[in-house]
Amino acid sequence: MSFFKAYDMRGEFGKDFDLGTVYRIGRWLPTVLGARRVLVGHDARLSSEAVRDALLEGLTASGCDVDDLGLATTPMVYFMTARDGYDASVQITASHNPASHNGMKVSRAGAVPVGYDTGLAELERRVLGGGLPEAAAVPGAVRPVRCREAFLEWLKPYRPDLTGLRVAVDCSDGVAGLLARDLFGEGPVYLNEVPDGNFPNHAPNPLEVENCAPLMAAVRDGGLDVGVIFDGDADRVMFVDERGAFIQPDYLIPLVARRFLAREPGAAVIHDIRTSRGVIESLRSEGARTVMGKVGHAFAKVALRETGAVCGGELAGHYYFRDFFCCDSGELAALLVLGEVAAARRRGQAFSGLVAPFMRYANSGERNLRVADRAAALASVLAAAEARYGEPGARYGFDGVRCEYADWWFNVRVSNTEPYLRLIVEACDDTLLAERLAVLEGAAQAREGR
Repeated sequence: MSFFKAYDMRGEFGKDFDLGTVYRIGRWLPTVLGARRVLVGHDARLSSEAVRDALLEGLTASGCDVDDLGLATTPMVYFMTARDGYDASVQITASHNPASHNGMKVSRAGAVPVGYDTGLAELERRVLGGGLPEAAAVPGAVRPVRCREAFLEWLKPYRPDLTGLRVAVDCSDGVAGLLARDLFGEGPVYLNEVPDGNFPNHAPNPLEVENCAPLMAAVRDGGLDVGVIFDGDADRVMFVDERGAFIQPDYLIPLVARRFLAREPGAAVIHDIRTSRGVIESLRSEGARTVMGKVGHAFAKVALRETGAVCGGELAGHYYFRDFFCCDSGELAALLVLGEVAAARRRGQAFSGLVAPFMRYANSGERNLRVADRAAALASVLAAAEARYGEPGARYGFDGVRCEYADWWFNVRVSNTEPYLRLIVEACDDTLLAERLAVLEGAAQAREGR
């Protein structure tokens, strides 16, 4: 797959892209975005400093002045981009990908995301086209900047009373460790707190539950109330309950939204096409106007702006906030969820009981099916569902297809970032879920001749 993805640029360093590619991106990015003043930050990956240097060389050769934020979480870059009025920003990160990968998340002024349809396709065309723009007569300058204290100050009003709450925080060897103690204090048990681009303790993708094993063990062994785990660049956050059980991230959207709905009753809350029916029903019961959208931060942030939603979330663990320039922040989401868990504990309610109403249906989680012809496999899944179960009561076709039946639903879509067909099924009970999942997965695999 191309280094240029639907939401960002990402791939294996030295294979999918190299420093020459990065330099060319730096040369062309100012032209594509009309930018003269750019902010650049980076995560802790071993290749990030070299990628930064090549990017800065390209940007300054094209006449851009660049402020270098250095080691930072992705939300820190969004914060400073919007607050300080940059024309554009680049966070050098591969997010949750393996240690050998790297990439770039690009934003316009106001921290508006640049996706494939809003600039990356044009950037790809120019970068791969062979030429370069004319170098500036006077190169741009690079200036080191910092925003750590300002970002922490911005988050301060959201810090809850965590007195008595027993917490474990896994920073996944990523840049969440730069801020964790400032946000959560000295009370929690901290795991993998020091940023290390080798990711020696586990891969930085908490959506793969095996990577949460150390956190789960810490919660169970310590008799704790909750575990928190960030991905590599801290724009995503996930949780385990007091039993050490992983909580699918979309189940936490109602908790993330609660503070904002109390402030603004009837406000819109966005969610992606994979979101549990139980979550949607719970949001509506709390007065929210729910808005379903495409998967991915480049789409969600636009949807938040277009709808005026107060917040939103995704199954992948991104949570978005109108108060935060319509961007995602794992740090802010963690504070909001922990505040709700702490309040519940003071009422004598455990985390598992707090989220139980949102988890009323049996859910498969998103399944990744590796198939050679993803479009054909998707068509086979839809044909099998219609042949066996008839026309759905509702059908949404803006990101793959979501088909709604009375007592179950499914979403099937082609991944925007990886070579998979992605399938999620939810039903009223485990028996129905197992039967429907077997039929749909069987249809996808049968197309492959398996």
